[in-house]
Amino acid sequence: MKIFIIAILAALVTAASAQEFRAPIGPQKPVRAMATPPPLLKRPEVTGVVPRGFSDGRNPLQMLNPWAPARYGNWVESTSFDPNVPGKWNGIKLFEIIF
Repeated sequence: MKIFIIAILAALVTAASAQEFRAPIGPQKPVRAMATPPPLLKRPEVTGVVPRGFSDGRNPLQMLNPWAPARYGNWVESTSFDPNVPGKWNGIKLFEIIF
């Protein structure tokens, strides 16, 4: 019985290893390129004093320092201006969402 099982296994192994793998000859079907995925939705940009102060590991107290480095920005970036009166400011932009 053991010899019979060993013979069957040997025949299966021989049959499996005797296969030849060749590329098909002749005209092939054209390969269709994948469609490009749709673009991701762009999130609205959030700016203002609070997001700018706590982003990128910045020190928010440096925004009050008049001698702070230029990377902390200047007062013009955080101020809202009156469109009817040039040079007149209305307030501070705590949160500003730009679409």
